[in-house]
Amino acid sequence: MQRKPLFTILAFIMVLSMILAACGTPATPTSVAQPTQPPQTGQQPTQPPVESKGPPFTIGISNPFISSEYRTQMIAELIEVNKEYMDKGLTTELVIESADTDVAGQIQQLQNLMAKGVDAILVNPSDVNGLNATLQEAVSKGIIVISVDQELNVPGVYNVGIDQKEWAKTSAKWLAEKLGGKGNIVLIEGFPGHPANVARMEGVDEVLSQYPDIKVLAKDTGKWDEATGQQVMSNFLAAYPNLDGYWTQDGMAIGALQAVIAANPAKFPVGVGEGRCQFLKLWEEVLKDRPDFETIAVANPPGVSPTGLRIAVNMLLGKQVDKSKLGGANGLSFVIPVPIVITKANLQQGLEICKDKPDAYLLDGIMTDQEVLNTFFLK
Repeated sequence: MQRKPLFTILAFIMVLSMILAACGTPATPTSVAQPTQPPQTGQQPTQPPVESKGPPFTIGISNPFISSEYRTQMIAELIEVNKEYMDKGLTTELVIESADTDVAGQIQQLQNLMAKGVDAILVNPSDVNGLNATLQEAVSKGIIVISVDQELNVPGVYNVGIDQKEWAKTSAKWLAEKLGGKGNIVLIEGFPGHPANVARMEGVDEVLSQYPDIKVLAKDTGKWDEATGQQVMSNFLAAYPNLDGYWTQDGMAIGALQAVIAANPAKFPVGVGEGRCQFLKLWEEVLKDRPDFETIAVANPPGVSPTGLRIAVNMLLGKQVDKSKLGGANGLSFVIPVPIVITKANLQQGLEICKDKPDAYLLDGIMTDQEVLNTFFLK
């Protein structure tokens, strides 16, 4: 075979290079992609940053207990306060998951909210630890998670509510002092294992430990239900006819006082009440026949939840929380003050509040948007 002269081959190569350059194709590669290196042993992959979005924001609500006037008022107030933000174009309709359910059911509520792409979740938890993994999953997705009314110790989860332990200590101390530091009492608690109930009973136990002459004869659950509380108190009165006092909470206090009125002992045991219009009116009725009757009603405001909604909206808007104003077990609790405590001295004030309210209304307090900003956010 005849060979082509060398200069012919070189000329061909030069022409080919010129053609490729004219077409925009480099003759040689400019870079080579490097394979992604896996994290070294002992390192955790970092969570990718969540892309911030502007309003309107969607907020989800998880509520596992509806057989309560407190929860009814809470949901109604959440809808009302959210409408303020909807009118300003800052939020959409609330996504509400609300039903009587157990821990597994509330986990499903939370998963439903995540699947619907909410920007923040307000959760009133049914258990101290049972929701932790699901709540942390929501946090990892960049969702703002706020536990309302109950304090949880979950990394990244904020809490908004009163100090439940101190709330219970207020009435427990009042009871102990009214008894003169001695006597036989019974306790009616809410749902054992529920975060608020756990904190409250710890508070009661702490107070009573300072009064060794006060004996707790029995304790039972009234399940935060008026009728159940009345039945439990009736059983206690039958078993201990000379009972000196009792401590209870929320709607069970109405049932407990109704049981005492029905039993009509010569001397009413000293008991604690509830900051609800129905209880205050019942108290007023008892005073007509027993002018020396005394009790106490410490408000447990459903308004902590709509206050939590205000906090969530401002966080979504990029406002910076003043961490020095937070407390609680994990330093992520927005502690809301108890709005009012009713005793015999200011009963008329409480009745005046209830003048145009239904019997089921709980004495309440909802922080304004400006109050939230002034109290919990950096200026």
